Amino acid sequence: MFNDIGPLELVTIVVLAVLIFGPDKLPKVIQDVMRTIRKIREFSESAKEDIRSELGPGFKDFEFEDLNPKTFIRKQLDNDDLGLKEIRNGFDLKKEMAEVTDAVNSRDGDSSSSSSSAGSSGSSGGRVDMTKKPEDAGKDDRPPFDADAT
Repeated sequence: MFNDIGPLELVTIVVLAVLIFGPDKLPKVIQDVMRTIRKIREFSESAKEDIRSELGPGFKDFEFEDLNPKTFIRKQLDNDDLGLKEIRNGFDLKKEMAEVTDAVNSRDGDSSSSSSSAGSSGSSGGRVDMTKKPEDAGKDDRPPFDADAT
């Protein structure tokens, strides 16, 4: 229930409780708090049992934790009636992205080698510097490539 309370916080709570309630009333307050927590748990369990009985025999193994979306999806993925594991394992996003990157890089390499063989000046590494005006505009029929415009 209190999984995230460390020892320093626990000591702080105890010291505050002693200061607020005093050492005389503290055992009575602890008993009252424990009694209230037990009643809340009993009420919660009886409500869960009532809901399970109202749902019928088809839901006797129903757990309320299944209503959490993360738990529900995790159970469905583990169930594997739909073959989702095969789909998930068959689709490797990193591999697909690497293939696309390689294809794009090879196409850029091909275009830069063809542009360098054509003798275009002012391009470095297959890229066109858009800040400079083209010097040989009459020689090349193609307009300069603008990456921002596409």
